[in-house]
Amino acid sequence: MKSIKFILILLFVLPLHTKMKGQESEAAQAYRDQDYKKSIELYEQLVTQGIRENKESAQLYFNLGNAYFRDNQSGKAILNYERALLLDPGDGDIRHNLRFARSRTVDRIDTAGDLFITNWFRAVRNINNSDRWATISIVLFILFLASVATFLFVRILWARKSSFYAGIVLFFLMIMTNLFAFSQKSERIHRNNAIVMVGAARVNASPDENSNALFELHEGTKVKIRSNDADWYEIEIANGSVGWTSSQNIEII
Repeated sequence: MKSIKFILILLFVLPLHTKMKGQESEAAQAYRDQDYKKSIELYEQLVTQGIRENKESAQLYFNLGNAYFRDNQSGKAILNYERALLLDPGDGDIRHNLRFARSRTVDRIDTAGDLFITNWFRAVRNINNSDRWATISIVLFILFLASVATFLFVRILWARKSSFYAGIVLFFLMIMTNLFAFSQKSERIHRNNAIVMVGAARVNASPDENSNALFELHEGTKVKIRSNDADWYEIEIANGSVGWTSSQNIEII
């Protein structure tokens, strides 16, 4: 009975996998042929399928971002590069293309200075993604257990001393890698950043169309969502300025 179920699963999954691979090749070919509209349509379908199956792909978001950029849709390009970066923050190609796309946007906002420790934590954390950090953490835990076992059961003095200090270092590294993995996982689950998707987005003093306009943001600018009120989001930009904008102006990463 189990064999029959396994065969039935294979009969369903394999054609779907083959279809997705074929569609991905078709999207890539459309991109090479400079048919960016078709490439976007196919990659969007693949991304939607991946979300439905809980299998988001950094590569698909990256390719979709490239197609949008070539189609002169900078907001959509930056949005998809950011989504790719959430899944694979250590990828140099994603970072390069994102920086280039940002350089083509209108807004130039000075970043409010963060603490050195905060910048260091983010820089080291983003070397790998959460899955890799989790794997490294497991390896460190095994090595930590080996150090504890050596300290407890080996009678050679230098080996006990070495295992004691190694255990301290391994325990610290294990804590840090767990923090990196948890932090990245949390960012993926609680997505509170967004990209401006319209040519010009008015930012008001309160969630009301008739309230005072504080400033204006343009397509491709990244904002942090602080709260929401009906169809309005309270947002914060890189320099710390805060205001309210319509939910139609932005799209969550």
